Amino acid sequence: MTTANPERTPRRLPVPRLPRPLSGLVRAPGLSRLRPALAHAVASDVRQQPRSWFATVRAALDRPLTSYYLLLGAAALLLTIGLLMVLSASSVYSYELNDGDSYAVVRRQLSWVLLALPTAWVASRLPYKAVRRLAYPGFSVSLVLLLLTAFNGKEINGNQNWLVLGPLQLQPSEIAKLALVIWAAHIFARKERRLGRTNEIIVPVVPGMVLAIGLVLFGRDLGTALVLVALLFGMLWVVGAPMRFFAIIAAFAGVVLLLLVVGDQERLGRMTSFVNPFADLNDAGYQQGHGLFALTSGGILGEGIGASQQKWGALPEAHTDFIFAVLGEELGLAGTLLVVLLFLTIAYAALRVARTTEDPFVRYASFGIVVWLVGQMVINVGMVLSLLPVIGIPLPLISYGGSSLVPTLVALGLLVGFARREPEAARALAQRRRVRSAGLSARR
Repeated sequence: MTTANPERTPRRLPVPRLPRPLSGLVRAPGLSRLRPALAHAVASDVRQQPRSWFATVRAALDRPLTSYYLLLGAAALLLTIGLLMVLSASSVYSYELNDGDSYAVVRRQLSWVLLALPTAWVASRLPYKAVRRLAYPGFSVSLVLLLLTAFNGKEINGNQNWLVLGPLQLQPSEIAKLALVIWAAHIFARKERRLGRTNEIIVPVVPGMVLAIGLVLFGRDLGTALVLVALLFGMLWVVGAPMRFFAIIAAFAGVVLLLLVVGDQERLGRMTSFVNPFADLNDAGYQQGHGLFALTSGGILGEGIGASQQKWGALPEAHTDFIFAVLGEELGLAGTLLVVLLFLTIAYAALRVARTTEDPFVRYASFGIVVWLVGQMVINVGMVLSLLPVIGIPLPLISYGGSSLVPTLVALGLLVGFARREPEAARALAQRRRVRSAGLSARR
């Protein structure tokens, strides 16, 4: 066998093992000089392949419509998963409550979806000025509804957070989340050049949000109050409030929380049992214990849609606050991770919009919506995983309930509208419309 000329041999590299026919071809007389060059080419391709994948992903993320499509895709998938899980988790409950009709609950949820989708589309098309004009009216209406709920609301599961208006029963605190985000973003955007002064940051956002939180707490809705506190923290952080404000607010919130817990035996039991719900499985730890049973029995890929055992009466609120447990039982770890990943995708896309926009209202509103949705998701998942006490928080887009679904989809519609109005995204959409119009004209 002839050997390659040392003067022509490139830098020595590890030669990959080749299949037998190709190895014989390289050893064939007259082709032996190709062996080092072939090895060098194969090794270079192996080294460059991860870089090419990274470059492909980076190029896809740098496209002008990336945020727009990520928001649309993630929201659509979460809404679809939510409808499937409401159908499955509520079937037994609906059968018992509606004279053998297993689909009554999911039909109501579908009717809320049909109402919310056109509303979200309108929100995505509204000009910024029109949205900002609604800031004070929306804030005022939400405060009036919270006030009515605090003194004349309907109590369900120990919380007086429902308001009955004729045939309609709703939770004003869910509407208040969206109203507070738009109101605070509007005020901070109007004060953009004066946010270096402490009093401009505090007034009127902090008193207004504290008033809303107080009305929610008056109705004993601790879970929603925690979401609103997180929203207040997030809005103050994004405008650059001094750190001492966060310490003051955290200390005040801690004192209020302690008073609320100590004064209520049921709430105290929930706060002390979540660390080990199996220690009091028949009483305070019942709901979280059975939620953990559902999650652990799901395994990696789950039991299959509709195959949950815990929804047959063992798990309270299976289609509302604890739907994540049923999701884990039926879709497994893969399904739960997918849902969390979709929420993080929404957060990533919204923060991209907030980072690149030149409009301060868009920046603050996008960040506020992210804090609201992701914060509520974290609280709900932590509650189901027994990392947090049971405080009655639904999982956005997944749990049953029109009071939560409609404001959430409107907020996502606003985010989609923000994304499609980014300068590069607007140009790409305009170019696409021109190309489409030219194609239709050519066909004529």
